[in-house]
Amino acid sequence: MIFCAATNNQGKLKELRRILERAGHTVKSLRELGVTLDPEETGTTFAENARIKAEAFCKATGLATVADDSGLCVDALNGAPGVYSARYAGVHGDDDANNRKLLDAMQDIPADKRAARFVSAVCLMLPDGRELTVEGECPGTVAFGLTGENGFGYDPLFVPDCVGLPDGSTAPNTVRRSYAELADGEKDAISHRGRAMERLEQALPAFLGE
Repeated sequence: MIFCAATNNQGKLKELRRILERAGHTVKSLRELGVTLDPEETGTTFAENARIKAEAFCKATGLATVADDSGLCVDALNGAPGVYSARYAGVHGDDDANNRKLLDAMQDIPADKRAARFVSAVCLMLPDGRELTVEGECPGTVAFGLTGENGFGYDPLFVPDCVGLPDGSTAPNTVRRSYAELADGEKDAISHRGRAMERLEQALPAFLGE
């Protein structure tokens, strides 16, 4: 199947493409499709925002569209930055500013109170109006500083509880590497987006057969 990946975030596009193509699908970016929409994300949940984006880009392209809305939810901050993760510091997509604000907000939080989770809602919208939404989570903690280069957003600050292994299983993250220190395979097996996409792939045959 050919999917439109409804994101202008190159990090998300890379992950969506890697996961979907590994499952045998073809992924077209918004740039490849010549689409420049910027739908307003007015939802109060990740699922609502994912649906808004999937619907808008599905109508614009006429293709089955996959949209993700995701973010970091920190227990000590009552779930913030949550759905505002990408614009936490005020400017959408300013990773450096967002990370600085999060570190400032967490500066007095001790190590045992820094629990957090990445959440991803993925919505598949078909041109005939059918839709399927799945979610995935990855629990972990917020680090005291940024480490790693293989990631985007809050990846350098997020330490997942587990890491993926070559056989697809997981193991405790005893070395406490950040998301941005993991190789692609190590991250895909435990990531919030990877788990959501796995659920999407599992549900896809029955959904398309309806």
